[in-house]
Amino acid sequence: MKRCLALAEKALGNTYPNPLVGAVIVHQDKIIGEGWHQKAGEPHAEVNAINQVRDKTVLTKSTLYVNLEPCSHFGKTPPCADLIIRFGIKQVVIASRDPNPQVAGKGILKLKEAGVEVLETVLQKEAEFLNRRFYTFHQQKRPYIIMKWAQTADGFIAPSTKKTNRPFWISNALSKQKVHQWRSEEASILVGVQTVVMDNPILNTRDWPGNNPLRLILDPSNRIPNDATVLQDELTTVVLNQEKSERLLKNNKEYHTMKDFNLDALMEFCYKRNLLSLFVEGGQKTLTHFIEKELWDEARVFTSQEKLTTGLKSPDFDAPISKVEKLNNTILHTYFR
Repeated sequence: MKRCLALAEKALGNTYPNPLVGAVIVHQDKIIGEGWHQKAGEPHAEVNAINQVRDKTVLTKSTLYVNLEPCSHFGKTPPCADLIIRFGIKQVVIASRDPNPQVAGKGILKLKEAGVEVLETVLQKEAEFLNRRFYTFHQQKRPYIIMKWAQTADGFIAPSTKKTNRPFWISNALSKQKVHQWRSEEASILVGVQTVVMDNPILNTRDWPGNNPLRLILDPSNRIPNDATVLQDELTTVVLNQEKSERLLKNNKEYHTMKDFNLDALMEFCYKRNLLSLFVEGGQKTLTHFIEKELWDEARVFTSQEKLTTGLKSPDFDAPISKVEKLNNTILHTYFR
């Protein structure tokens, strides 16, 4: 099962809105096939594992391990439960049940009704943590929310004034690359309009090979400058506003008007768009809204050794530290709710 989880994690950022799934087939205490779901719309982990088995006749005497309950419904691919039954696999070991109402125990029931022995809850806690975005989305009807910011040793996230409208980097180059890796792992990224006005950010994964997340900009009064990068490049961007914009739409850009401009409306929008995760990069006002509403699941905070003395204070945040990592002269603290 640990191997299943390791395989599943390879596709982080590539399977949305599907979960991360790995599968391993064992015959006479030897792995004879393994695979993982690599991209949404492509074959599932069980299919890839079965396809790797050269002699399909031994499948009737093999055990299939999978970290998430096999699907039982037709989506972009046929049900994996049917495939398992068709090849005569008699034993299936599962880490966790699928929270998606379309599956939710139906895959396990189908297997059992076909005479398959099913063993559940093997490394369940680890499996549900790996798919925490998928579980949060289906159980809480909102994306898994990760907050991120960088602060100085004396608690500032930006200087009072800047000479340019480019981001002021507090952390180091290694931290910047890590942030771009994180962006590639999430379905969407969010900033407030003030960040766009002050920093003109790109919000892509240019320093890491991976997918660019869907960019969401909170801009209630349509204050984004016309020449802002998020409006001029080709990356898909959604501007969430309160007053309908009269600007012409181009280059994969769209405007979405929320009558009630609040985080509840934002969560509803994300759920309807099948966004399993939301990477909140700021600025201070946006982050504070999430913190005050206790609407977050994970926080990643860089603290540099440098000091600003004055400037924009970092968000008022207090939670138990779960993990500490040193990145040269910067410390990364990770928090889980």
